[in-house]
Formats: sequence, C-alpha cells, structure tokens
Amino acid sequence: MAALARISRQALSSVAPSSQAAFLHRALATEAAKAITPSSDRVKWDYRGQRKIIPLGQWLPKIAVDAFVAPNVVLAGQVTVNDGASVWPGSVLRGDLNKITVGFCSNVQERCVLHAAWSSPTGLPADTSIERFVTIGAYSLLRSCTVEPECIIGQHSILMEGSLVETHSILEAGSVVPPGRRIPTGELWAGNPARFVRTLTHEETLEIPKLAVAINDLSKEYFQEYLPYSTVYLEVEKFKKSLGISI
Repeated sequence: MAALARISRQALSSVAPSSQAAFLHRALATEAAKAITPSSDRVKWDYRGQRKIIPLGQWLPKIAVDAFVAPNVVLAGQVTVNDGASVWPGSVLRGDLNKITVGFCSNVQERCVLHAAWSSPTGLPADTSIERFVTIGAYSLLRSCTVEPECIIGQHSILMEGSLVETHSILEAGSVVPPGRRIPTGELWAGNPARFVRTLTHEETLEIPKLAVAINDLSKEYFQEYLPYSTVYLEVEKFKKSLGISI
C-alpha cells in the first residue's frame, strides 16, 4: 500500500488538476488487479451456454430417453423428439406456434431449422411432422410440412408451408419445395423449384432406412459422451476432496 501511495503522489504531481481524478482511478484499478491472485482450487464455470429446453407457456419440449439431442440444440415449445431420434449440433426446433415432431429413428442434422406456422395457406396441417426413418440433411429449413416415413431430404433443402414428401422419396441437395407441393412416393426430385427427376429403384428405396439406422448407431456414441445427468458431479467430488470431505 505504501508503494501504491508513493506512485499516486508522483503521478499526481505531473498531471493537470482536471485529469488527476481519472488518472488516480486508473492507477488504483491497475494496482488492485495485480494484487488479486485467484485461488488455485477455484471452480471455473462458464455461464455463456444457451438453454437447450425452452418451455413456452404450458408447452414443454419432450425428449425420449434414448433420443440424442446435442448440447447446443434449441428446442422451444411444442417439440417432441421420439425414441431413437437424433438432433445434431446447431439445430433449432421452434414449436412456438404449432407442433413439431421428430419420429422414431429419424435424424435432423447440423444447423437445421424447423418451424411451424399458425395455419397453412393450403389448408393442409400447419404442424411440422417428420415421421420414422427420415434423414434431414444439414442446413435444411422445414416449415409446416410433412415428411412421411423413409425419406431423405438433402442438405440445404427448403420445404415450405403445406408441402408433403411421401414415403420412399428423396430430395436432392439444395431442393426447394414450394407451398402445397406434393412429392409422390418412390420418386427423386431436385432443383429450385423442385422438379421430378426419375423414379427410384427398389434397391434405392431399401437403402433409405439403412441410412437412418446408421446415423442412429452413430448418435449412440455421442449419447455416451453427453450424459443426460451431465458431469457436474465430477466438479462436486473435486471440491469435496479439496476440503477434505469424504465422498
């Protein structure tokens, strides 16, 4: 403290009176910062993480026990992630206006956005429904649409209000399905707007659910890393040991 006072007197003698207060404040702050030494056993917490589950009113997102939802995914409102499904990092599922359902063994890959409007201009259901064994490619946008079982939606695809993708169908990457458009069963569509390309072979339709199952198997490895009960207990045990408390 004596050194701090001496530095302050020397500094103030060479500084104009109008700026003496500001200079003294900076000097005191600098010396105080040097004097503070953080404890070596201090637990460092990061509060910048976002909330994964966001309840809205009476609606609370529902996640099945064996479903994988990455830590930085956002689920808001009327969202249901069923058994064996997976939602990968960076995706946002906003069920603030209507229901969003991810079916059994389906997957929503990185940075997808799923939303649902109040109502559909086509008169079709306004909720977003992804049924079983469906693969949604990364960076896709789905809004108030229905994807029937065993389909593949390519990366960067857009499905607008009221669109319907029937079972055993594939959308190529970058496809845009206009409002109310129906993709018939067993067909391959592509383009902006999406157009018919060809009919899928029987072998190709058999590969669709196999892809969903393969991604489900991969998600189990991630599921083991991101335990549902988190790893806070490890920090608690470390803190107790530092205090000499038996565990």
